[in-house]
Amino acid sequence: MSRALKNLSSALWAFAATFAAAALSASVALWGHWPGIVPVALGGAVAAGGGVIVAVRAWRSGRTVQQAAESLTRSAQRIGQGDYARPVETYSQDGLAELEQAMERMRARLRQSTINKDYLRSVLNSMADAVFLTSPDGVIKSANAAACKMLGFGEEELLGRGIASLLEEHARADFDLLQAAQDTRETVIRTRDGQTIPVSLAGSRIETDDPQFQGNIFVARNITDRKRAERRIRYLARYDTLTKVANRMQFQHVLQQTLSRGLRSGHAVALLYLDMDRFKEVNDTFGHDTGDRVLEVLAERLTRALPPNAILGRLAGDEFALCLHGLPAETDNRVPIGQLARAILNEVARAFQLNQQEVFLTASVGIAFCPRDAENVIDLIRNADAAMYHAKQNGGNTFAFYAPEMNAAAVERLILKSKLRRALERDELVIRYQPKVELASGRVVGAEALLRWRLPGHGDIPPSRFIPLAEETNLILDIGEWVLNRVCMDYRQLKGAGGEPGRISLNLSLRQLRQASFILRCRSVFRRHGVSPTALELEITETTLMADTKNTLRLLEELYAMGLHLSIDDFGTGYSSLSALQQFPIGTLKIDQSFVRDVGVNTGNATLVRTIIEMGRSLGMVVVAEGVESQSQLDFLRRNGCTQVQGRLFGEPCAIEELLALLQRQSSSGAPFSHLLHPAPGALDQPA
Repeated sequence: MSRALKNLSSALWAFAATFAAAALSASVALWGHWPGIVPVALGGAVAAGGGVIVAVRAWRSGRTVQQAAESLTRSAQRIGQGDYARPVETYSQDGLAELEQAMERMRARLRQSTINKDYLRSVLNSMADAVFLTSPDGVIKSANAAACKMLGFGEEELLGRGIASLLEEHARADFDLLQAAQDTRETVIRTRDGQTIPVSLAGSRIETDDPQFQGNIFVARNITDRKRAERRIRYLARYDTLTKVANRMQFQHVLQQTLSRGLRSGHAVALLYLDMDRFKEVNDTFGHDTGDRVLEVLAERLTRALPPNAILGRLAGDEFALCLHGLPAETDNRVPIGQLARAILNEVARAFQLNQQEVFLTASVGIAFCPRDAENVIDLIRNADAAMYHAKQNGGNTFAFYAPEMNAAAVERLILKSKLRRALERDELVIRYQPKVELASGRVVGAEALLRWRLPGHGDIPPSRFIPLAEETNLILDIGEWVLNRVCMDYRQLKGAGGEPGRISLNLSLRQLRQASFILRCRSVFRRHGVSPTALELEITETTLMADTKNTLRLLEELYAMGLHLSIDDFGTGYSSLSALQQFPIGTLKIDQSFVRDVGVNTGNATLVRTIIEMGRSLGMVVVAEGVESQSQLDFLRRNGCTQVQGRLFGEPCAIEELLALLQRQSSSGAPFSHLLHPAPGALDQPA
C-alpha cells in the first residue's frame, strides 16, 4: 500500500501544481474584465489545497484503501493533464471522503476557470473593435482577432511590439503612453501592407496590487466611414452637389475675402450675376431632371469660359455668380469685362441637347464693380442683381453694367410683385379688347382680349411688366382662370345686347398649358357661363408650341376636340418648321408685330411677312397681322393677301362697353373700317 500511497501523493501534488498554474493563467486573461472571478478561483485553490493536505495525513494514518487510492491516482493524473470533464470517481470510504470531495471541488473549479477563460477569449474575438492588452510600458501581451484582421498581422507577430509602433509615423511623434492610457483620442494606424486607417483609440489602466498583472487595455475603432461622412458634410456645406461649384454661402465667403484683399492692395473686383432667361419653361416642359442636367452642362461651359483668376458659384436655382479679382483700379474695366460677358452669353446660347432635341437658351448678366459700385458683399451682389434684371427687361441674352438708378427699378419690381398678389382680391385687373378687322370687307370679325393691371397711383401697367412676375410666383394660374371667366362673362354680355363679337381670342401661357387640371377647368368655366368653346380662340406662342411637342400636341388635340379654336401667336420669332407646324390642330397664324412694323423699309421683313402669308394660306389657315399702325402697312398686307389685321390704326384697345357700341354700329351702318381699304390711286401698284 505504501507504493499506492506514494503514487497517489505524487499525483495529488502534481495536480495541485497544475491547478494553481491553470488558475493563474485564467486570472491573467480575466483581470480587468471580470475581477471577481480570479479571487474566487484562487481562493478555491487554496481551500482545496488545504483539503488535500488533511486528506493525505489521514491517508498516511494507515487506512487501507488500495482500490480507492488507485482510482484517485488516475483522477489526479487526468486532471493534471488538463482533462476536467470527467468527475472524480468516489467510493465513499470513510477515510477518503474528504479527499474525494476536495479533489472534485478542485476539478469543478478548474473546469469553470477554463470555461470562463475560453468564454472571455471568445467574447474578445467576437468584438468588431481591435483590443490590445499591454504591459505598463506599452508592450503588447495580447490582441484579439479584430486587431489582427485590422493590421494584417498574426497575434504572435504583435506580441512583444510596442503599441506606439502600430501608429502612422506622424501620429507616433505625438503619442504619449501615459495620456493615451487615460483618455480617448483620434489617431492613424498603419497596416502591414502600408495602408493607413483612422481610428478612435480608447485607453484604460489596469490597476491591481500584483505588479505582474498591471498594464493597459486599448480599444481601437475604425472610423474611416465617419471621417468620409464628415468630409462629405463639409463639402456639402460649401459646394453645390449638382454643379460641383461653390454654393451661395461659400461663394459669399470667398467673395468677402477677395474684396478685403482687393481693398487692401488697391485692386478692383468685378462681379457678374447670371440668370437664365425663361428657365422655368425648361422645367415645366421637360421636367426637373432635365433642367438639372442643363444646369450641370451650363456650369461646365462657364468653367471653361472663365479666366484663371475667376471664381464661380451657384447662388440659387438657375442663378450663377462669377468673381474676377486683381483688376487695375485706376482704369475702366468695362471693356474687357463686357467682352467676357459676351463670351459667356455665347457659351450659354449654344444648343442644349434635351431628350434628343436641340433647345436654345439664353441668359441675362448684370455686372458691378468693387469699389466703384459697392465695397461689401451684400451691396455688391444686390447691385449686380439689379443690373441683371435690367438686362432681362431689355429682352434678355444681353448684359448690363450697374447704375444707381437700377436700384430704384429693382425696388419697384419687388413692390409690384408684392402688390400683384392683392390685385385679384382688389379687382385691379381689367380686360381691354382690340378688334380684329377682316381685310376683304373692313368688318370687325373678332377681338383679342388684352389684360391690364390698373394699379392705383401707378396707372395701367402693361402685361410685359407684370406677367413675368406672375409666372415667377405661380400667380399666372389664378390670373389665367380669372381672364377666362371674365372673357366668358363679357361674351355673354355682348351676345345679350345684340352684338356679334365673332371669335374672342386670349393668350395662354406655357405654365397654364402644363397645369394638370387645365382641361377640366376650361370645361367647368364654359358650363358655368353657358358659352360654347367655339366662341373662343386660345393663342399660344411659337416657343411654347415647339417645347415638348409630344405632350403639347396631346393637350392641343384635347382642346381642339372641345371646339376651341387654336392660334400661333408671334409667329416668326421661334424655330418651328413647316413640317412641325402641320402636326398641330392650328387654325390661325399671327404675324409678330416686329416684322409688320418695318415692312415698308426693311426688305428682309417684307419678304418674311409675304412668305408667312403664303405659307398660312397654303395650309388653309387664317393669317392675322398684329401691330398695324399705318395705312402703308395695311396696304402692303392687303396687297399680299393677309386675311385679318389688328392694331392701333383701328383704335386703342377698348373696354367691353366701347366694343359693344362698335359692334352695334356695324350691325346698323355696315363695316366701320371699309374706308381704310380704299387706298390712294397708285398705292396698290407700288413695289412690295
